[in-house]
Amino acid sequence: MLVQFYNVSKIYSNGVKALDDVSLKIERGEFLFLMGPSGAGKSTLIKLFFREEVPTRGQIFIASRSIVRMKRSEVPRLRRNIGIIFQDFKLLENKTASENIAFAMEVVGANPKEIRQRVAEVIEMVGLKGRENSFPGELSGGEQQRVGIARALANRPLLLIADEPTGNLDIDISREIMELLFDINRKGTTVIMATHARELVKAARKRVILLDKGRVIADNPNGESII
Repeated sequence: MLVQFYNVSKIYSNGVKALDDVSLKIERGEFLFLMGPSGAGKSTLIKLFFREEVPTRGQIFIASRSIVRMKRSEVPRLRRNIGIIFQDFKLLENKTASENIAFAMEVVGANPKEIRQRVAEVIEMVGLKGRENSFPGELSGGEQQRVGIARALANRPLLLIADEPTGNLDIDISREIMELLFDINRKGTTVIMATHARELVKAARKRVILLDKGRVIADNPNGESII
């Protein structure tokens, strides 16, 4: 078991209850979707995975370690095992595609030789060979998201979290990005994707967790009954 949430609630200081008694388990190698209306709790749930937030109540285990009881000094190590893909790419505009990917490894202290080898690997993996030296402004939206995916994979994470990764892309490019994420998952990486894109979810036939008002209201192994 890679991820376990036990009776997790999150209440912010302004009194907003973002999550209410959430329990779930995610196996290694799973691909699952998080769905729900705006304000359902998806963003808070994602922040709990990499300890940007901590729960008000409950326990969270990742790879059998409690991230609630984790010392502050241990958080960087946790985050090295989690790759994050953003809707708005969050690339550094003054760095090339390769430099954006390399930066994710530099901040965790990887050596230059390892960085060069891994950057070449993930560039090829996401289909960007020939675009390594292009700056974000020279890339299409789909290409920028591929750089974002490569960056998220750079440190060989156990868990890949994709937060609305197709939200700014047209449907054809969105399908390409989905196929890339499925391929990454087939190679063993656990993928959690938050999305509103019902058509993409329907086509995928993967597990869907549906949130509403901070609660899990459905958990379907292939999404059929909730899309």
